[in-house]
Amino acid sequence: MSSSPLAQVPPVRKVAVFGGTHGNELSGVHLVKHWQQEGATEVQRPGLVAKPFVANPRAVEKCCRYVDCDLNRAFEPVNLGKALVESAPYEVRRAQEINREFGPKGTPEAYDLIFDLHNTTANMGATLVLENSRDDFTLQMCSYIKEALAPEDCRVFLIEHPHLKYATTRSIAKHPVGVEVGPQPHGVLRADILEKMRRIVRHGLDFIEMFNAGKTFPPCTVEAYRIVDRMDYPRGKNDEITALIHPNLQDNDWQPLHPGDPIFLTMEGETIPYAGDTTVYPTFVNEAAYYEKRQAFVTTVKETLRARGLRVFQK
Repeated sequence: MSSSPLAQVPPVRKVAVFGGTHGNELSGVHLVKHWQQEGATEVQRPGLVAKPFVANPRAVEKCCRYVDCDLNRAFEPVNLGKALVESAPYEVRRAQEINREFGPKGTPEAYDLIFDLHNTTANMGATLVLENSRDDFTLQMCSYIKEALAPEDCRVFLIEHPHLKYATTRSIAKHPVGVEVGPQPHGVLRADILEKMRRIVRHGLDFIEMFNAGKTFPPCTVEAYRIVDRMDYPRGKNDEITALIHPNLQDNDWQPLHPGDPIFLTMEGETIPYAGDTTVYPTFVNEAAYYEKRQAFVTTVKETLRARGLRVFQK
């Protein structure tokens, strides 16, 4: 990050709120459909246009995660650059449509910010997902949202990693922000989870409104959990899972996991300990959607991210 004491960022005028990137994560689906039906008045703010958008309508209709492949991994350049053909997987074609409407990814014409709304079966609470540790704007916004939600926790999960790549739906925006709230079973609505997600979006839009209006934000720090690795379940014959998440780990997202702590329990009652040599913080513990991705949980490390002071840059 630059040593300059003040970051001057162009105004954030075009904002989208995506629900239904995964069609069975119903808080975002329900909120976006509500905002579409009531004319999006709740998400509008002076100085910007916010567009609620159902990202994967076919999956929403079927109440499934996806139809052909995971839309939230489909925004690789190789997919976005392909010729649009009917034989391509539905989510690849949908990614191209979304990229045309809200991008193109990596260009000045792309939307300024996308909130991408997700639910998880894991006990993660309210979580903001960032892709860039050097984006002063999103760090400042996360700091504002965290303070607005206090004393309730709101973690920041940083998926920036040299080898673990995520070609997310929101990555076409200049400032991509994931909103992950749980625990909530897929295909189910919970009023408390939905309201938590709704408050996060409202606070984020309030921040954008103040920023666009010229408010200067002083330098800040944000505690974040940076992804380190993805952990698979133990597997045996025919690649079948041979052990479950240990009860001591289950529902303990974001809690410290020390070397030697139990992480899995076999059907025979044998405990399998964590073999790492440093303390980590697991999350997405036993997420239902990640069984197909061979992922029992991810490990993270705590970091303090620093954002410069922030002010809107007007040409």
